Amino acid sequence: MQEQSLQSLIRTITPPDESARRAAHTHWAACAKPLGGLGLLEPMIEEMASLTGSAEVHLQKRTLLVFCADNGVVAEGVSQTGSEVTAVVARQLGAGHSTACRMAAVAGCGVLPVDMGILDPPELPGVVNARVTNGTGNIARGPAMTREQAAEAVLRGIDLARQQKEAGVQLLAAGEMGIGNTTTATAVTCALLGLDPAAVTGRGAGLSDAGLARKVQAIRQALAVNRPDPADALDVLAKVGGLDIAGLCGLFLGGALYRVPVLMDGVITAAAALCAVRLCPAAARAVFASHCSAEPCGRLLLDALHKEPLITAGMHLGEGTGALAAMPLLDMALAVYHGSTFADYGMQAYTPQGGTVC
Repeated sequence: MQEQSLQSLIRTITPPDESARRAAHTHWAACAKPLGGLGLLEPMIEEMASLTGSAEVHLQKRTLLVFCADNGVVAEGVSQTGSEVTAVVARQLGAGHSTACRMAAVAGCGVLPVDMGILDPPELPGVVNARVTNGTGNIARGPAMTREQAAEAVLRGIDLARQQKEAGVQLLAAGEMGIGNTTTATAVTCALLGLDPAAVTGRGAGLSDAGLARKVQAIRQALAVNRPDPADALDVLAKVGGLDIAGLCGLFLGGALYRVPVLMDGVITAAAALCAVRLCPAAARAVFASHCSAEPCGRLLLDALHKEPLITAGMHLGEGTGALAAMPLLDMALAVYHGSTFADYGMQAYTPQGGTVC
C-alpha cells in the first residue's frame, strides 16, 4: 500500500521549467560582472529558477533537516563508537548545541532533527518523531528492513518536504546522524553503481586498519546475503540501506515535487539522492551539490548524479555541515544577482564573443 502511494506521488513530479532557466541566464548577463564570472554559482541559481518556475530566486528562509537513525550493522564492528551515540547527538541537535547547529546559526538556517528510527531512544526534546522502526536489521546478516518499511520512510521524507514548503521555506539542506551509516551508504552505492567495496569504503569517523577491514567485509557480506537489485532503488534501500537514507531519499523527491531546492551534504545524502533519481529521474532537478566529501565514494556519487560541488575542502563531518558551508556562497551570488546591473553603471553589457568562457 505504501509503495503504491509512493509511486502515485512520483508520477506527479514534472520536468524543470526551461523558460525560467533562460530568464535567469538572461538576468545574469545583465549583472555588472564578466560573463560567467561567478562560475558554478551562476548555473546553480539558473537551475533553482528552473525548479521553482521563476527567475526571482530567493533563499532567505531555509531549513536543515537532519535524519537520525540507527543501523544494526554496527554489531559487525564497523564503527569505533556504539549506537548509543546517535541518540546523544540527536539530543544535542534538538537542543541547538551540535556542530551543525553552530554552523547553521552563522548561515542563518534553521535546524530540524528527525528521528527516523533511533534505537531505544530516550526523550529527545526538539526532535521530530517520524519513526518507522526501532533501528534497522544487521545488513551483513539479512535485510535492513522490509520493502514496505522502506517505502514508508521515503514517504515520511516527502511529507517533511511538503511541511517545509507550506511553512514558506525556500531552501532545504539534507543532513544525517546515525552510527554505522557510512557503511550502509557505501553498501547502497556499491549496489547501485556496481562497485567493489574494497575500492570505495572509507574510514568514516576514524576507523583503524582492522576496523576498515571489518567494514569492507560487512559490506561484501551484505551484498552477497541480500543480493539487492541495482535496477530497483527501493529494493536496495530495503536490503542494504538505512532509515535515514530512505528518509533523505524522500526529501529529495519531495523537493522535486514541491519545487524546493535541496542541498546535498556528503556521501550519505548523495547515496540517498542517487536512490531518488533512480526512482524518478526528474527528481534530479531538486538536487544541488554543496561539497565533495573526502570519503572515497564522494566524487563517484557526484559523477553518477552529474553534479558539480561548490566546495572541495576535504570535509566529512556529516550532520549537513557541508551543505551549511555552501549557503554563504549562495547568499553572495544572490547579492550580485539581485544587485547592480550594467545599466546602473551606464555601460554596455558584455556579450559572448565565441569560444569557451573561463
